[in-house]
Amino acid sequence: MRFVWAVLAFVLAAVLIGTGIAQRTIFLGPKDVSVTLTVKAPQAYTVIDSAVLRAHPGEQTIVVRGEGPVFVAQARTADLKAWLSDATYNRITLGKDGAPSARVVEPTVDSQDAGAATRNPAGSDLWLDSNAGKSSLITSVQVPEGVSVLVASDGKTDAPTDVVVRWPLDQATPWAGPLMVAGGAFLLLGLILYVLGVRHARRGRGPRRKAPPPLPVTEPIDMASRHEVEEEPADQAPQDPPAETAAQPDGPVRERRAVPARRRRALLLIPAVGVTAALLSGCSPDIWPQPATSPTPSPTETKVAESGQQAPAVTEAQASRILSSISATLADADKNLDAAKAETRLDGAALEARKTAYAVRKSVADFALPATIPPDKIKILVPQAYDSWPRTVLMLVEHGADETVAPLIMTMTQSDPWSDYKISSVAEMQAAAKLPNMAPAWLGAKLTPPDSPFLLAQPDELAAQFADVIEKGDKSEFHDEFDKAALDFVKSVQDSRAALQKALKDANADTTSSLTFAAGAGSETPVAMSSIDSGAIVAVTVQDVQTIKPTSADAVIKLDQNPSAKALTGLDQSATGFVTTYGIQLFFAVPAQGSDDKITLLAASQQLQSVTEIK
Repeated sequence: MRFVWAVLAFVLAAVLIGTGIAQRTIFLGPKDVSVTLTVKAPQAYTVIDSAVLRAHPGEQTIVVRGEGPVFVAQARTADLKAWLSDATYNRITLGKDGAPSARVVEPTVDSQDAGAATRNPAGSDLWLDSNAGKSSLITSVQVPEGVSVLVASDGKTDAPTDVVVRWPLDQATPWAGPLMVAGGAFLLLGLILYVLGVRHARRGRGPRRKAPPPLPVTEPIDMASRHEVEEEPADQAPQDPPAETAAQPDGPVRERRAVPARRRRALLLIPAVGVTAALLSGCSPDIWPQPATSPTPSPTETKVAESGQQAPAVTEAQASRILSSISATLADADKNLDAAKAETRLDGAALEARKTAYAVRKSVADFALPATIPPDKIKILVPQAYDSWPRTVLMLVEHGADETVAPLIMTMTQSDPWSDYKISSVAEMQAAAKLPNMAPAWLGAKLTPPDSPFLLAQPDELAAQFADVIEKGDKSEFHDEFDKAALDFVKSVQDSRAALQKALKDANADTTSSLTFAAGAGSETPVAMSSIDSGAIVAVTVQDVQTIKPTSADAVIKLDQNPSAKALTGLDQSATGFVTTYGIQLFFAVPAQGSDDKITLLAASQQLQSVTEIK
């Protein structure tokens, strides 16, 4: 009976192992599903709609082949439409039958640029991500709803038309592993039963005695023969070979040894274990059932999206790429004192400060340039939640691991879909400054209107109020609205003015010339990014103007001791005098109207903006 059970175990093992192997071989379906995207009339740009890319679940692999440069970018569908609004392009969407179809989209707005039809998409700040290749490109994406893909060459030639999108198919066979393990177990059981059956059969025969052979007939004994036998030498007597030896035909006699029964059984178990291990070795986890996992609850956000909330201007990855590009551009501009290159990434007071610094640096080698923009480590990112343009982003950036250099807070703005982001305000953080609670990057924040009455100070009046405190000190009506850090900065400006007056007096020039100061609001529009507590971070510019002119008809103002003014004016002296303007870029945390908190100075930077002769 043991042999019958052993045979049944072998059959079951073969069926189970064969079924498990079949699931991973002949019954295993294709690895992916693919679709070829075609267009009837090639254009410079092709947009693959989000619905096409999400037609199947899983990560999308886009294969593009062309005869020249290949460029693929991801962007919000609305942003792509805006970027292509002045150009003709192909758009591939899903038809009613579920198959992709292409149609040509004509421009919807007048071209903002005569070269719009040949605009190179590479390097645009609008893309969430992008990849480029020489003649072919394979990139894997997983676009969410509302994100489409742009395929192009260099904007001059037609976009590649050989485009294939692939989606992976689920090749998990969760029962293949258990089936092969069960098959190995039955194989092992069959071998055990077989060994036990053989052992039982051998023991069942038992020891059996044979009947003695018939006795020979008694005959007379020949005494002479018996005597000869007895006298034969013992060493010549024939001897039978041992029962457990056998002669080898061409070698010495070797002893035969019986293999122990336990060893034979162990050898029989090795094939079963080896077969199972060989089947399971190298198998991926998808051959096993995966336990059902409940989704991990995400931490509660500080702020939830409001109804109708618009998308943030940039993502964290996008902002990091933009910052890296700005940093590289400005580093090259600083090295070559190239104001035109700096203008591609700066605007407003930040641009004016750098242009002035470049002009002075060409004549004064030790003149300090404005702070360098670090390429990474964005500590705080607050993009504007806005679907149109211009778009603004607030960032707090650290200088890598160097904690001795003050972090920079800055605002950058993109004026339209075709423009790059430009930094308009940048300042060094105060030592003890702490930003108010801001909306997370994935949500974005709203810009507070310049004339908002819901803040302790309207953004468009804040610069003038702070300038009034600089001019009047504690006599200003706005003095008590600012915190200690702001008042300390005011004192430093007043001390600097006093030092210049003293220097003029020490040189005995105060009798022949006059030095006056005036602080006022800059011409830049303030930027106010709302905070969670209904306040805002407001970036403003204050101008500190110094005017020196002779008080005597015979006196002149010389620039011997002022090389920067000499470099900017190209003059050694003037009979009318000079006006020197310093730009002070400031960031304040302004609380909501009715709050007991004060307006807090977060960051400040002061740079020379201009020196002009009085006409």
